Amino acid sequence: MNDRIEKQIELKAPVSRVWRALTDSREFGEWFRVNIEVPFVPGQPAQGQILHPGYEHVTWRAVIQAMEPERLFSFTWHPYSVDPAMDYSPETPTLVEFRLKPTATGTLLMVTELGFDRIPAHRRLEAFRRNDGGWTQQMKNIEAYVAPAV
Repeated sequence: MNDRIEKQIELKAPVSRVWRALTDSREFGEWFRVNIEVPFVPGQPAQGQILHPGYEHVTWRAVIQAMEPERLFSFTWHPYSVDPAMDYSPETPTLVEFRLKPTATGTLLMVTELGFDRIPAHRRLEAFRRNDGGWTQQMKNIEAYVAPAV
């Protein structure tokens, strides 16, 4: 099993638009389907209720790591932490990085989640599988959000 997930998509939107969709916590929540309670600030936690059907009982939690304007946005979190009865805090979180590059027609968005090799063995494969599929869907979500069909 790989220790990282990598996805990329070319968005028909300028870097500034994609950056805002990533780093404005309200906009992020719109396409990521989570009601985030606070603005994103490097070094600070962010959380909110997940709005995706079937996961409304889950609180999304992350710690914002980096916000390098129109280039890099990153956070750490505990992947596939959906059991409210389980304490995931002793686990080492994974790092999610969004990198942006301008293209001739918009923005290349690359997302990488790494550190699955540090997830406890009994959760590792399922967390990887779920997040791999989740990032595929999230790339579609942000595409529809920043460059809706006309």
